[in-house]
Amino acid sequence: MLSPTKPPVASTPATKGPGKNESEAWSLDAHWPELLAGLADQVTEGVSALQNQIDQLLARGRISRQEHHALSVPVGRIKLAGLSTQQINRFYGGRIRQSHEKINMADLVEGVLQERKKELALLGIVLRRKLKPVDVLIDPTVAHTFVNAVLDWALPYGNRVDLRLDLNNWPPHARLLVRVANDGLPPSSGLADDNLSWMLIRQIAASAGGIDIDRQIADDGIQFTALFNRTVKAVDGISAVELSDDHSSMFKSLAGTYVLTISPALQIRADVRDALREIGISSDSVVDFRQARDAVNARMPNLIVVDAEMKGEEFEAFRRELLRDVFELPFVEISPDDSSFDMAGFGEFSMAKVGRGNVREALGTAVMFELAKMM
Repeated sequence: MLSPTKPPVASTPATKGPGKNESEAWSLDAHWPELLAGLADQVTEGVSALQNQIDQLLARGRISRQEHHALSVPVGRIKLAGLSTQQINRFYGGRIRQSHEKINMADLVEGVLQERKKELALLGIVLRRKLKPVDVLIDPTVAHTFVNAVLDWALPYGNRVDLRLDLNNWPPHARLLVRVANDGLPPSSGLADDNLSWMLIRQIAASAGGIDIDRQIADDGIQFTALFNRTVKAVDGISAVELSDDHSSMFKSLAGTYVLTISPALQIRADVRDALREIGISSDSVVDFRQARDAVNARMPNLIVVDAEMKGEEFEAFRRELLRDVFELPFVEISPDDSSFDMAGFGEFSMAKVGRGNVREALGTAVMFELAKMM
């Protein structure tokens, strides 16, 4: 006897909104933000509960501090992933209400570093920073999240971190620069360049408005740059130092200053030496970058004068090597144009230029200006 035929089981909910058929009632493509948000909420809630249990085990003496740390590190990473996902989703969905205020970015960045001081010490991070006061119009919470995301992304690339906040040469915007070096040891193969922290950085830059970002990734580390277009006050012209006719205001601060000159031309090396001697600066000179490396290893200069003839790929490699060991190092170029004299701006790689025929007259002023910017 044949059993009665049963109607097929519906694959969609029995109820549907007006004007919609069953095939259009639900689509994962349309609901992935909710899926992402739900997953992130469960992850952060779960790891918070787990961390609480780990803390209680430590308090009861059931685990050692070393075991507590070993368990807390992966829990912290999972929590960071959940929080980053939540923030990405909120920025993407426009659910972050922003209130732009005038913020001293140097104070904000220093505050973030102080909050993470213990973490940086545990990671063995060697941190160098130079933060110049620059005001930016930005939401304080967004700025705080952005700086933390930059650190979360950058720190896994190495243990030597250079962090700078200053005013870009052009356009005159506040610039956050982070360089991370790994001392020649490549990072873990499991490190992803486009991880959640990087996605959060990209999403904040796109959502907050007025932040241009750039990154460079190499075997020996990374460099990240953020320019804040809504800089409140950009310095126009040269105001770092007042140069009097006899330079007397600078002489006291030049004691102990040492300059290295790189040029194959004997006449240029001699002219530079004499010009520097007139303002009380000691110097040495070399003819190529091999000798320059030896000289730097023996004594790190405060400034380098380089013949324009030497500029090229080898010079750029030499400069990159130096900037891994020192936070900043100014350069002055000796130009083939006899009468040229151009003061450098305030960008990291800007360079003052002095003509070959103008060394005795102008080099001292250019050198003092560059050294003044380092103060």
